[in-house]
Amino acid sequence: MIKVEGIKNICNVGTGTMGFGTTLIFAMAGYQVRMFGRSETSINHGFKSIKEALETFYENDLIQQADIQEILGRIKGFTRLEEAAEGAHFVFEAIDENLVVKQELFAKIEKLCTSDTIFASNTSGLSPTAIAETLEHKGRFIVAHFWNPPHLVPLVEVVPGKHTTQQVVNATQKLMEKIGKKPVVLKREALGFIGNRLQLALLREALHIIETGIASKEAVDTTIKYSLGRRLSTTGPLESADLGGLDVFYNISSYLLKDLCNNEEISLILQEAVDKKNFGAKTGAGLYDWTPEALAQIKKTREKNLIEWLHKDKEVDL
Repeated sequence: MIKVEGIKNICNVGTGTMGFGTTLIFAMAGYQVRMFGRSETSINHGFKSIKEALETFYENDLIQQADIQEILGRIKGFTRLEEAAEGAHFVFEAIDENLVVKQELFAKIEKLCTSDTIFASNTSGLSPTAIAETLEHKGRFIVAHFWNPPHLVPLVEVVPGKHTTQQVVNATQKLMEKIGKKPVVLKREALGFIGNRLQLALLREALHIIETGIASKEAVDTTIKYSLGRRLSTTGPLESADLGGLDVFYNISSYLLKDLCNNEEISLILQEAVDKKNFGAKTGAGLYDWTPEALAQIKKTREKNLIEWLHKDKEVDL
């Protein structure tokens, strides 16, 4: 019987953008975490990121100074998968978004774990059924998709595959709640889950507005940040529709849906940027040009805003 009460030890595979954050969240919730990295360099990088995040939490009154060493004491780094998976009740993977790589990883890990271990992937859109294809016990696999940055964004999408048991779904949902996250459980798997389906629908229309000369990219981003972005943090799209009046949205739908972008081909703006290897902030150019100063500033602003929301969430929970 797989229950959340039986989960004590976490194996976290990955030390990068998502891996360090999920390791930190589990440790902050009191779990013993074995963090796997491919090298000592990656382990050190993971701990560096964890320590920086803890300092940020402390500076913003989210933890006490005394908590830092206690949290760090719950995390151990390993470069051998056999050692990282030892005694694990819940294995969480946050590595490359590559189906074959993930399949190979879980096939190895399954041989190292007990019959009650839950296997979870942080994939942002791959099929859980496909990832679990190489497993002997497919019912113990599930997706738990955290959002970046995982230690600051509350949402986790819990996505069962075709073979995932209800026990594993229930235990994973409760585990996410225990570590302070806001889990949503999908009724069935779908590419992109909930969040990325909505995000890509918005991005498609945003790029269409620019391509067809309706408005500039700056106008599009400003519109979202100072209207929908602020309102949607309190009321989701369906609640907003109810508050605005379904008759109003019905009338708008009657003429606007026909004019919205429904292209199945990738946007030319996006295609051209990728062809030029302008991938965004990580290459210094994308839809915008990114200087180190501009990138640091927007990340600082994002972090500040997300931390303010964490404080608000704590007030609501009280």
